[in-house]
Amino acid sequence: MAGYRKLNRRSDQRKAMLRDLVSQLIIHERIETTEKKAKELSRLIDRMITLGKQNTLAARRRAAETVRFIQGEDNQNALQKLFDDIAPRFKERNGGYTRIMKLGPRRGDATEMVVIEFVE
Repeated sequence: MAGYRKLNRRSDQRKAMLRDLVSQLIIHERIETTEKKAKELSRLIDRMITLGKQNTLAARRRAAETVRFIQGEDNQNALQKLFDDIAPRFKERNGGYTRIMKLGPRRGDATEMVVIEFVE
């Protein structure tokens, strides 16, 4: 078996969607999505925070391959916020940076919806 979920998308669409979700989670620190997307997102965001904790140029370049350069409300882009604000918060923590809370089924197709956010 593969080590990831396909999420009913081609690889380029899946990669673009997950990049968007990672960037939005970094900017807003809490997003609402489906359960399967959130579980894949949790794996990716854990890798990004681990890179942020290293805080080297090489780690910043590797994270820039995944995180999009979208601006937040405090005039920082997502990559800057990851390295300056979010990663230092988890300096003492060794993984498990996100929490997934179930909201219930979506009205249209009964897909399980969740909120994914950073653990404080």
